[in-house]
Amino acid sequence: MDVEVGETRGSLAIAVRTLTRQDKPWAARLERLAWGGYGVARKGELLDLRAFPGLVALAEGEPCGLARYAIRGADCELVSIQSEREGLGVGRALLAAVRQAATEAGCRRLWLITTNDNTRALRFYQRAGFDIVALHRDAVTQARRDLKPAIPLRGADGIRLRHELVLELLLDG
Repeated sequence: MDVEVGETRGSLAIAVRTLTRQDKPWAARLERLAWGGYGVARKGELLDLRAFPGLVALAEGEPCGLARYAIRGADCELVSIQSEREGLGVGRALLAAVRQAATEAGCRRLWLITTNDNTRALRFYQRAGFDIVALHRDAVTQARRDLKPAIPLRGADGIRLRHELVLELLLDG
């Protein structure tokens, strides 16, 4: 999937394309920095990011963002999203491309899980039309104990990292 998403800041356009074999070392470095490895804990399980398809955002031809997603029936889960260049529209471009992939696959719902401390993500996704539909109380606390001890006790802005929040966007179709 090659998508010109149309996100621009000044003269900088963000393009999005499918993750390729050549991208894998860069993606591995980005995911290790963001997640402390390849494992992302959510819903009581540890997911290996490498198992999911990916989309790469490019600014001036250089990779600057990555999204991983999973299509399962009528649902598409946004498993992870990272940007190396904040404030340029990288996240918006990746989200638009994941949404396009979900729509093309016939999905009716795009959903994700974030944590209670991630106020930037909560603002970002709600501005994009997502609704908070569930709270899994102490799910991160349990994941830290049972799946991934490296999950920090405090997250963004020093907020105790404890809960998972589910957000969803119903897709037209």
